Amino acid sequence: MERLSKQKLVLVGLTLFSMFFGAGNLIFPPYLGALAGTNTWIAMTGFAVTAIGFPVLGVVAVARSGGLDKLAGRVHPKFAFVFTLLIYLSIGPCLAIPRTASTSFEMAVVPFLKAEGSGALAQFLYSVFFFAIAFAVSLKPDQLTDRLGKILTPCLLTLIVVIFAGCMIHPAGSYGAPAKAYGTNPFVKGFLEGYLTMDTIAALNFGIIISLNVQAMGIRREASVVRETIGAGFIAGGVLLLVYSALAHVGAVTGGTMGSGENGAQTLNQAVRFLYGNAGLMMLAAIFFIACLNTCIGLISCCSRYFSTIVPKVGYGAWAFLFALVSLVISNIGLNRILEVSVPVLNAIYPVAIVLILLSFGFRDGKKWNGVYVCSIGFTGIASVLLALEQAGLGFLNAGLSKLPLYDMGLGWIGPAIAGIAAGVLARYCRK
Repeated sequence: MERLSKQKLVLVGLTLFSMFFGAGNLIFPPYLGALAGTNTWIAMTGFAVTAIGFPVLGVVAVARSGGLDKLAGRVHPKFAFVFTLLIYLSIGPCLAIPRTASTSFEMAVVPFLKAEGSGALAQFLYSVFFFAIAFAVSLKPDQLTDRLGKILTPCLLTLIVVIFAGCMIHPAGSYGAPAKAYGTNPFVKGFLEGYLTMDTIAALNFGIIISLNVQAMGIRREASVVRETIGAGFIAGGVLLLVYSALAHVGAVTGGTMGSGENGAQTLNQAVRFLYGNAGLMMLAAIFFIACLNTCIGLISCCSRYFSTIVPKVGYGAWAFLFALVSLVISNIGLNRILEVSVPVLNAIYPVAIVLILLSFGFRDGKKWNGVYVCSIGFTGIASVLLALEQAGLGFLNAGLSKLPLYDMGLGWIGPAIAGIAAGVLARYCRK
């Protein structure tokens, strides 16, 4: 039986962790801790379900089904093509890849700019530098384990450990009283915050790249590749849990004394300033740069591989260059504008991804349960698109959508998803 050594499997797991762990993953846990206070660990439990559980399940689902296109194909081949294309575009060159450069620029460069009016030029030069590195590393997608797992990820984890250790040795204060949002039902609030990390969508992309790295280590049998990819997913999930917990603690002890700030970036900024002064700002800049670069490399790699399969005349390297160039241009629009567009788009796609992943475990035979896939994905897709349009400003939709179960919690798509599953099961048994 083909198996990776424990050391190699850990390296692959760290590679997957680094691909997941971008700027958003840095920001959400400390802000959660700052706001949840004494309810931090209840809220973290909910956060872990959606920020770790669903992404790991996504890696498992894609690995077992043989790829996102085959998993989505259980609904319909045309749906598989459109959904997969939307996934790769939204979490690739149109939204997520440019956001890695914009976010890291905001945290790693802007705090050190002194001359007013130099921001636009600085951002352009930074994005050229950032995407040049990302493009160069992504040219060898089967070697990401050597470049991310062995080099960049250990550096990132070391810097986070230094901040966490500082809070343990010299805490800014103690856990404060929870904010109103975390006072009544902290588990649900944490659950919803984890949902916003959008890593479940990333998981549908990253599984194939991790499989390539497993194959590059000498694993050839398909079943063995799937098993090792799943093992790497669970290792990545374990590291995410440790890092999220450490960051939540940093936020809780900082927020209890200094306040939460407007977002998690400000919470971390306050923490490192208190612990290490200006050196802390340099440390935080390095953390954001490495985290965003890792994610950017992973996204360019998986998107380029996908598009080189559907348009083989354009090779992998050409697609990687094109995505880096397009992302460079879009990233200079500015982080706020990118976020304005990305949130409703991702909110329309994310529920469909969650339901598709869960169906792969509950209804593994796609042919037998095709009706369940069609009805549940159809109902979920319609509801999530309408909810996203309402969020984008079409207020007239509120009258109808507000009647959906769990609408007030931001989970109005769950009712249609369950109704779709029930309709699919009923339709199958009625045909017998």
